[in-house]
Amino acid sequence: MKQLPIALVGLFALAIAFILFSCSYTVSETEQVIVTQFGKPIGEPITNSGLHFKLPFIQEATSFEKRILEWDGRPNEMPTKDKTYIVVDTFGRWRIHDAKQYFLRLRDERSALSRLDDILGSETRNAIAKHELIELVRTTKDRVPLQDTAIIDGPGSAGTLYPITKGRAKIEQEIFEKSAEKLVDFGIELLDVRFKRINYNDNVQQRIYARMISERQQIAERFRSEGAGEAAKIIGRKERDLLEIESEAYKRVQEIRGEADAKATEIYASAYNQDQQAVSFYQFIKTMETYEEMLGGDSTLVLTTDSDIFKFLKSINPED
Repeated sequence: MKQLPIALVGLFALAIAFILFSCSYTVSETEQVIVTQFGKPIGEPITNSGLHFKLPFIQEATSFEKRILEWDGRPNEMPTKDKTYIVVDTFGRWRIHDAKQYFLRLRDERSALSRLDDILGSETRNAIAKHELIELVRTTKDRVPLQDTAIIDGPGSAGTLYPITKGRAKIEQEIFEKSAEKLVDFGIELLDVRFKRINYNDNVQQRIYARMISERQQIAERFRSEGAGEAAKIIGRKERDLLEIESEAYKRVQEIRGEADAKATEIYASAYNQDQQAVSFYQFIKTMETYEEMLGGDSTLVLTTDSDIFKFLKSINPED
């Protein structure tokens, strides 16, 4: 009989503890809580950390994150203004600004991420479709892109870049502003949106590679043509210089020969013009040399009797 009151006291204590547990809840520093009664929120969101109380059984406490949350979008294929299909991968940061509105419209984080996918994906697609690809690649319009002067100076439109009016940072800001305005109705504060990666899709990528190869081949052909032209100029200058050198050398040789002949003639003249006998001897020697060159073999020579060459032949005495 004594054990029965003790059991009742124990049950009563358990009931009191259960009731106290049901009517109290704790809020951490990283959470905010919405108290609902029969599924409808009552009061304002509780953001102060600590121990709080509610009506047991009929009221429930639903907690939400108070910290900054991340959104990582799926890579999606979309066209640019110049009809180039690219794969865009984006990410963002957000937080629950109005927990009550967030609870009424979305209920949980899974639904919030789904809504973020819809809104941010749609605004990203719209922004990409309104701008050229180069606008998405360059950070700002004030940053001058590096250009291959070998392509730009060459023929054709290879290497030509569209003028940049905004740049990637302004496009990201445009996506952020339009998305943030729509997400306010869901109790979400959008903090930031950025492009993580921008790539060509597989088909466009192959065409881009083929175009790059074609441009480089065009540059190579241009360099070869310019090289062949420079080689022809160098060879032409070389041949001209050789002709000038040979001409100058031939002229100098003739001058030297002329000077030598004049000197030899002067020496001969000074040697054989000393008296009449020297002159006669010189004439005789030169005539003999002429005979040696003219006569010989089967040569036939017809001379007049009064020829200077014939006079020495006339004076030969066959009996001597």
